[in-house]
Amino acid sequence: MSLSDRFKQSSNPILSEERLAKSAQRPLDGGFITRAEDNVMTVSGAVNKTLLLGLLVLATALYSFFYPSSLFMWGGAIGGLVLVFIMAAKPKLSGTLAPIYALLEGLFVGSVTSIYVAGFGVGIAFNAVMITIALLFAMLFTYKAGLIKVTDKFRTGIVMATGGIALVYLISIGLSFFGMSVPFLHEGGLIGIGISLFIILIATLNLLLDFDNIERGAAMRSPKYMEWFCAMGLIVTLVWLYIEVLRLLSVMNRD
Repeated sequence: MSLSDRFKQSSNPILSEERLAKSAQRPLDGGFITRAEDNVMTVSGAVNKTLLLGLLVLATALYSFFYPSSLFMWGGAIGGLVLVFIMAAKPKLSGTLAPIYALLEGLFVGSVTSIYVAGFGVGIAFNAVMITIALLFAMLFTYKAGLIKVTDKFRTGIVMATGGIALVYLISIGLSFFGMSVPFLHEGGLIGIGISLFIILIATLNLLLDFDNIERGAAMRSPKYMEWFCAMGLIVTLVWLYIEVLRLLSVMNRD
């Protein structure tokens, strides 16, 4: 198996055509399985579940914003990450675990937001939310209008870039234990801002992969629980995008 094939099988966030096809119990090159209409994934179902998860994130985010705690921040981050890995391995559990993930992620988001607001004022959070929403709808329009096609090459490129960013973050976390940091990452200056803009670009383009995965899952008649799984994947991307926008705005305000 080539390197590009491996990346295509592990797109961010945790969704891939291979996983969707496996859940639908049909090969990628064709074939059918009979499944009742009320037991298959639909685009509208995934959208509704995304909205529900978004509301759950908002609910606990507001709570942790007004009552910030390091326990909320780290518990939400680590707990949410663990649940993502569990759902990636066992998508059938998504119906139960996705709402819990959303609640935990909200605790993380609210706590992090409170830290930035304490340093830069409430305007930074409002602007980050508005920019994230604007990017979401801009990418939705771009996808529906066919301005950017989600081809295999495009998917591979975005996944490789996302993997590279994740590796840099892991290195940064490792260096932080020794009092060091990755140069220019989340720092001021043209290079630092340029790096942040690149990361935001990749996070934004990941939304196109999420939209495409939802449509492919519905086309493959994946089981109903994949609506929760795909909705969770979209929330993962949106949270990542929001945090990156928040960081960029803080750097620009600091300068």
